Amino acid sequence: MDITIRQFEKDDIKEAVEIWNEVVAAGVAFPQTELLDIKTGLDFFNSQSYTGIAIKNNEIVGLYILHPNNVGRCGHISNASYAVKRTMRGQHIGEKLVLDCLKKAKDLNFKILQFNAVVATNFGALHLYEKLGFIKLGIIKNGFLMKDGTYQDIIPHYIAL
Repeated sequence: MDITIRQFEKDDIKEAVEIWNEVVAAGVAFPQTELLDIKTGLDFFNSQSYTGIAIKNNEIVGLYILHPNNVGRCGHISNASYAVKRTMRGQHIGEKLVLDCLKKAKDLNFKILQFNAVVATNFGALHLYEKLGFIKLGIIKNGFLMKDGTYQDIIPHYIAL
């Protein structure tokens, strides 16, 4: 699979917003409820420590955002979110995004990558994070409000960089 990952550019905005909004609209993985438009998307992706764009055959197929998880004495801990175009899922693009993110987080002098809210029904993400050596921190019962109004558990994870 020929996937390249590079830094977000302004010309990526339409596709990046569409992919991000697919995940938000599904309501089963991201905590956000508001969809992005071109302006809010540009502000959002540019405000991150890094936004990575995955490209396959000259098409944007996924992205990730990387930023501090907290401030001050906890500012060395990073946080990230990943989104893969719905029609491209199952092709290990998410794995490529996470691996690139781990390298970029280390390059930016983060010491830890932490995921605060991996939804317990996100089996693909859970499998991938286990495969890559992330450590589960426990279970927060009913920590995520699904789009259908039910609650699911969340499983925070981290990995030392």
